[in-house]
Amino acid sequence: MHRNGPTRDIDESELSVTEPKKQAAGVTAVAVALGRAVEEMGVVRTARTLARVNQVHGFDCPGCAWPEPTGHRRPAEFCENGAKAVAEEATLRTVTPEFFAAHSIEELADKSGYWLGQQGRLTHPMVLRPGDTHYSPIEWTDAYRLVAEHLRALATPDEALFYTSGRTANETAFLYQLLVRSYGTNNLPDCSNMCHESSGTALTSSIGIGKGSVSIDDFDAADLIIVAGQNPGTNHPRMLSALAGAKAKGATIIAVNPLPETGLLGFRDPQTVKGFTSGVSIADDFLQIRLGGDMALFQGLGRLLFEAEDAAPGTVVDHEFVDTHCAGFAEYEKNTRAVDLGTVREATGLTDDELGRTARLLAESKNIIICWAMGLTQQAHGVATIEEATNLLLLRGMIGKPGAGVCPVRGHSNVQGDRTMGIWEKMPDAFLDALDREFDITSPREHGFDTVNAIRAMRAGKAKVFVGMGGNFVSATPDTEVTEAALRGCALTVQVSTKLNRSHVVHGQTALILPTLGRTDEDLRDGVKQQVSVEDSMSMVHLSTGRLKPVSDELRSEVTIVCELAQTLLGADHPVPWAQYQRNYDKIRDAIARVVPGCADYNTRVRQRNGFVLPHPPRDSREFRTTTGKANFAVNELTWTPVPHGRLILQTLRSHDQYNTTIYGLDDRYRGVHGGRKVILVNAEDIAESGFTDGELVDLISEWTDGTERKVTGFRIIGYPTPRGNAAAYYPETNPLVPLDHVAARSNTPVSKAVTIRLERHRHVGPPS
Repeated sequence: MHRNGPTRDIDESELSVTEPKKQAAGVTAVAVALGRAVEEMGVVRTARTLARVNQVHGFDCPGCAWPEPTGHRRPAEFCENGAKAVAEEATLRTVTPEFFAAHSIEELADKSGYWLGQQGRLTHPMVLRPGDTHYSPIEWTDAYRLVAEHLRALATPDEALFYTSGRTANETAFLYQLLVRSYGTNNLPDCSNMCHESSGTALTSSIGIGKGSVSIDDFDAADLIIVAGQNPGTNHPRMLSALAGAKAKGATIIAVNPLPETGLLGFRDPQTVKGFTSGVSIADDFLQIRLGGDMALFQGLGRLLFEAEDAAPGTVVDHEFVDTHCAGFAEYEKNTRAVDLGTVREATGLTDDELGRTARLLAESKNIIICWAMGLTQQAHGVATIEEATNLLLLRGMIGKPGAGVCPVRGHSNVQGDRTMGIWEKMPDAFLDALDREFDITSPREHGFDTVNAIRAMRAGKAKVFVGMGGNFVSATPDTEVTEAALRGCALTVQVSTKLNRSHVVHGQTALILPTLGRTDEDLRDGVKQQVSVEDSMSMVHLSTGRLKPVSDELRSEVTIVCELAQTLLGADHPVPWAQYQRNYDKIRDAIARVVPGCADYNTRVRQRNGFVLPHPPRDSREFRTTTGKANFAVNELTWTPVPHGRLILQTLRSHDQYNTTIYGLDDRYRGVHGGRKVILVNAEDIAESGFTDGELVDLISEWTDGTERKVTGFRIIGYPTPRGNAAAYYPETNPLVPLDHVAARSNTPVSKAVTIRLERHRHVGPPS
């Protein structure tokens, strides 16, 4: 039975504030998860669906990329936000041609992203032609023909952009990049460019591979785990179980973050008896660091480790590891010994005692893991910050041993797998050579556009066709006004999507919406059930099998869409066997096995109970495939983010009721925000000093060295325990404050964790903002 979505949009006047929660998960999380699931899917569909999330013969959660345990899996192997993600995808609400006939594009453009997403699953391919006021249905063959006509009309393939979201499975990603390179461009921007590109850049330079070096089992063997710039309670809730397990085995856990995140302070595991009673305090120590001070922290800790080595020679620096496996140590030591601890205190806001306690733990611990997420990567000096964290592990010999290593926690299911499969604008020649040998094509070698450069190219009129394979490009990217204008300047925009979002109403002269199957949906080809594969944050590759009957017979899998578009665009005589791949996904995996490093015998190994782990030379054999052939100590000038007088440094973040750009609801339960989203969290002393009052409405204005300003209006101030001079607010509402050119050095990642703003009293004029 199909249902209509809600008619009411966000009403910020209903926003209320309570005290932040002191513990995450527990009975409340179970109740919220089940309530949302039943509301979207109904009782029977909920039972059938949640029982299969992250199970061996089930489907991979479409939410985060946290790995499943390698041993026993619990009956409910999902978290509250995972249940919300599944409910969003498996909803019975539908967006039909009748919906589009009833709602003009002008009307839809006035709705919030939350309202658009709540309407349900897309059911038919739709087109918006020049001059149209409404989307109208289009046959699949006509849609492919329309895309092909636009692509063939371009002066060069480099005038087309092919974006990818992390939701795309390995098989689709492999075929998508194959289509794009067969067409003749490397313009493959993806969501990694906006989140963990800084991780990949730093780690590739330091250890020779842009992925984490730990497995889920390493958490049980660690005795010190540092979690920096990350909020697992909302963004990767199942990580809390791993941290609780590590703590039970004796590990010390340190949280490094500007905000006191509930999940790291208290956790009630709803699948244990203790979780229903008292719970556990996850973090043994909380270092409330100032925004932009993480690099200073890691450099300061490095200096203190050298001082500890001086006091007890041979007990802190792992000289055998450093001498055998590392390069650049002498330069690193010289630079680090010269770090001024007064500057470190100023940059971090931490005390000598806090720095000393942390350094002692680093010096004494035998197995150390450092985890991080976008709190580190989305800083202007994010690459250098991650290099400095890696330096500490190299100094202590903490790469390539059980219970130790680097752990960048990816934020979206299979975003790491997409990169493995070739979704990158600058894949190495070795990969392209293998692709060309396998398919008798000639891949372009000139590097393509990443996400930021793709927007610049559209803005400059150098890119005229945009194809989005999943995701919500408009809401995920910075500088909203610039990005929307860039997309509207395109001749054609194409969105392959499961649900309605903002990117469907910010369109080119011609626009297509192509509805696709999701992870939960059954994918039948000639009566045979097809499976896809994904890679988690820890390089484990495993199968995912949808079981639900699709809400419309018009839905097509992403693999089918890519293959059918390729046949229309490239012709029947193209050497890639697109029709064969469309019918049988095993054939795709056979090709992957011959092209992608580490994927030999793919079809056999991916069917093992836990799948298989991709090779990781630093972890597996302490082999470092860098320019020096060794792990490289990085030398960086200390950089941090000072707070100008009368200003605040803003970080953008998620509510507990959202995942990336998908807004599940309007309650950030852990932070005590209910019924709305336009809030800014500010230290109470900063509120008083600036002459505002808690609860007052303000406008946020970001300031830039080129003299430009950007503004969002009507945000409610909430007194919150942030560091002095720092503030936080939700995205995508604050994306307009982040200029397109405000990017991290070397990775080109948008810097959303260090935005200089001032507050002005909101003076309401006209309709509500």
